[in-house]
Amino acid sequence: MNIKTVLDRLYAARSPIHLANDPLSFCHRFADPADREVAAVLASAFAYGGIKVILRTLETIFAGLGPSPRRFVERFDPRQGLLIFGGFKHRFNDGRDLVALLWAVRLMIEQAGSIEAFFLRGHDPRAEDLTGSLNGYTASVLALDYRPVFGGGKVPDHSYFPFLFPAPASGSACKRLCMFLRWVVRPADGIDLGLWRGITPAQLVIPVDTHIQRICGYLGLTGRKSADWRMAREITAALRRFDPADPVKYDFSLAHLGISEKCDGTDPATCLTCPIAGICPQSGANAG
Repeated sequence: MNIKTVLDRLYAARSPIHLANDPLSFCHRFADPADREVAAVLASAFAYGGIKVILRTLETIFAGLGPSPRRFVERFDPRQGLLIFGGFKHRFNDGRDLVALLWAVRLMIEQAGSIEAFFLRGHDPRAEDLTGSLNGYTASVLALDYRPVFGGGKVPDHSYFPFLFPAPASGSACKRLCMFLRWVVRPADGIDLGLWRGITPAQLVIPVDTHIQRICGYLGLTGRKSADWRMAREITAALRRFDPADPVKYDFSLAHLGISEKCDGTDPATCLTCPIAGICPQSGANAG
C-alpha cells in the first residue's frame, strides 16, 4: 500500500473524539466566524506543553471571555484585564502576557477590521509559502503599542509575550502560528474552520510539534533532526507531492496518532493497531 493511500485513509478517519482532545475544539464552541477567529488566536497561542495542561489553561481563559470573544476584545481594557487574569499562569506565560495578547487582538481589529485583514497587509499571494508573511505578521504584532499593558515604550526585555509570536527568520518552526493558520485557512471540513479567503491552503506550512517531528521522521518525510522552520518546510514539501493544493490537510490526523492514540514509537502493542503500521518502519522494528 502506498503512503498517499494510507494518509488519505487516516485523514478520512478523523473523529469528534480527536477534536475534543485538541485546542481547536474551543473555536467550535462559537457559531459566529468573528468569534471563531478571535478564539483561534487565543487557543493556538497557548497550545504548548501537555494536552491536558493546554485544555485546562484554555478553559480558564474562555471562562473569562463570556459568550462572544469578539465582543470581549472589542471592549477590552487592559487595566480591567489585569484584574480578571492577574492570577493566570501557563508554564512561563503569565497574566500580563495574556492581557497583552488580548490587547493586540483588539488593536489588530481596530486597525484592519479583522485578524485576517491585518495579516494580509504583509502577505504575498504569489509566494510559495507563508515564510515572508509570517515574518511580517510577527513584526507587525510586536510593533503595536503595548504601553497600556506594560508601561514604557515597548515590550520589556524580560517579558515572555514575544514567545507567543515567533518568526521563521529566527529559525523557529512557528508551530502554534502555523497551527492557527491551518485552522482558519483550510476549508471547513468538520475540523478546520475555513474562515479566511485571502490565503490558499497550498501556501500553508505544517505545524511541527514533537508528534509530527517523530512520525514524519518514521515515514521518511524529513531527514532533519531539529524541529525548526527548515524541517517544517521540508515536511510540507514532501506532503505537497500527495496533495499540492492542500498539503497540510494531513497534519491533524498525523499529530493525533501521538496526541490521542498514544504513539510514542516504543510500544509494540500500539504499533499493532496503528493505521500507518503498513508504511511505518518503526512498527516493524518494534515487532522484531
